[in-house]
Amino acid sequence: MANLHSEFITFHDRVALSTGKRKSLRMARNAIRERIRKYFRENLKVTLPRFLGQGSYSMGTIANPLDGEFDIDDGVYLQHLDDNREWPTPDTIHRWLVKATDGHTNEKPLDKRTCVRVRYAGQYHVDLPSYGQLNGEYLLAEKGVKGWHRSDPLSLTVWFREQVKAQGEQLRRVVRYLKAWADFQSGRRGRMPSGLILTVLAVQKFKADERDDVSLSNTATAIFYAVNPIFCVYNPVDLTEELTSRLTDEQKARFRIWPFVVLKPLMPMTRKNHPSSGEANSVTVFLALKRPLR
Repeated sequence: MANLHSEFITFHDRVALSTGKRKSLRMARNAIRERIRKYFRENLKVTLPRFLGQGSYSMGTIANPLDGEFDIDDGVYLQHLDDNREWPTPDTIHRWLVKATDGHTNEKPLDKRTCVRVRYAGQYHVDLPSYGQLNGEYLLAEKGVKGWHRSDPLSLTVWFREQVKAQGEQLRRVVRYLKAWADFQSGRRGRMPSGLILTVLAVQKFKADERDDVSLSNTATAIFYAVNPIFCVYNPVDLTEELTSRLTDEQKARFRIWPFVVLKPLMPMTRKNHPSSGEANSVTVFLALKRPLR
């Protein structure tokens, strides 16, 4: 039986974030935090916000992207909001963050729906979602019709870390394999679901094995059957939030098909026979994806 475990480990080491890059991202994040603190202290003259990392960087699942531009999420937790007074609008909060970070890099901050993005062109970007706390619940400042609404990414990070603790580090590697695959497919087939959706699916359908190739094959197969015929994924720490609600029908259909088609060559590895030469070549293509190592 073909055993590609060592090749997968080599591939994982290529897509995982290097120590040097983690240090660079952390320094960039800390510099942005200091600019925001300065703006709140000198211009707004209010209690300084707290900052808490979230997303793939905090979960330890960030992967080298094909376009070379990493992203990290750094939550801005406002400390001066009063439960008994009207809060500023999300648009106002975003304007504060834009003004605080403007001029930090050569590119203008981008005011998005759920965050303000600070870009280091061609290297990485830092997304800054902002939160307030009301009656013990965290609320996200989202522009548009949703406005302030419940969102707790910290609980999601804790949930994932607990899953890794219970199921082992292989789970974290499988998440990276899936995210690397989705990054590659997005450039070829069109946009794939977010890393968060892939992470939740991987946790829910994870199949451990002493070999990473078999674990990924079995996990991908379980995901394929889980999203067919209905592709619906909920936030595991807030079941009122459907993570797939913003996906178009075309995106859902693309994902329902391609995980099976692209990862099908891995499936024979779970049986007692060698994959054909064509299947082995397909696996080699998956493993040999060129990745920027900056």
